[in-house]
Amino acid sequence: MTGRPSRAPSAREEACAEDPAALTSAALIPVALGAIERLVALDASRGATAAVPAVREALRRIPQLSADPARLRHSDRDLLAALAELSEVIGWILFDAGHYRRARRMNGRALALAELCGDRGTARLTLLNHSMLEAHTGRPKAALETAARVAGPRPLPALVGSLVLVRRAHATAMLGGSREAVALISRARSRFLDGASPNDPPWAWWIDRTELLGHEGWVLSRLRAWGRAVPLLYEAATAPGPSYRHLFTAELLSALVRARAWGEAEELIAEVAPRAAGIGSVRTTETLGATAVRLLASPGAPPNLRDAAAFLRESLPVGPGGPGLLIPRNHPA
Repeated sequence: MTGRPSRAPSAREEACAEDPAALTSAALIPVALGAIERLVALDASRGATAAVPAVREALRRIPQLSADPARLRHSDRDLLAALAELSEVIGWILFDAGHYRRARRMNGRALALAELCGDRGTARLTLLNHSMLEAHTGRPKAALETAARVAGPRPLPALVGSLVLVRRAHATAMLGGSREAVALISRARSRFLDGASPNDPPWAWWIDRTELLGHEGWVLSRLRAWGRAVPLLYEAATAPGPSYRHLFTAELLSALVRARAWGEAEELIAEVAPRAAGIGSVRTTETLGATAVRLLASPGAPPNLRDAAAFLRESLPVGPGGPGLLIPRNHPA
């Protein structure tokens, strides 16, 4: 993710946008940067599925996003950096919108472009996003290997290092390494509390206290440490923030159900279900749907809670945004 001040397109850019072939390198750079701004703003305010149509538009307007990166190696360095960053943002949105195969391909493109222009910051963010994708799709060993690729010859800046530890903690917890996962997430918290360093990249702005709290609670939930996980997830879920943090609410509900905290789970469903159709993250709706199915199959759950689970399941969106270029494939393929 990244943040930039908005800038209105020039008349030349608007004219060239109608004919992608007419875009020179100089004209294409601001078009790519403008696409990044729009996609990041959409993702933060309305969620990834709402940003998918804008992804389609970016792919249409900028044919270089679909070209073999090797064919672009002689392009202007600034253009390669802009295309790399845009590819990273698209990869993130495709991941959160449930398009896992396409997210993998776009992450690979972002890495290749970043390597061509020496953009270590974008390469690192792409690897961190890809590690999360690997974990989400049930590949914790691959998630660990991907996170390990972030390291370089020099020590990582504080916020980047903290996020690497978070990714390692999730994957390690999935592999059953309880003590090591707790140690890793504790180190991530300590590293974050050291404060941002001058060498942290601009995209690290979103790594804040709420993000760390949510991930710490999530890792502890993976380890079935409900008593410690639930308060952290609750604090992260109720803090104001971008749309993609609805995932912490979904993980909170999952933790409550697994802890058999029936009353609290019912209260949370009553809050979430009426707005579930507007959740723009397929990762979040998948988690909510899985928890609803678990409740419906649980003979120990009170009847009123099972009724609430049925309502939640019916309230979830059926797909991320309708027909078009990007048809979702919500499985770890």
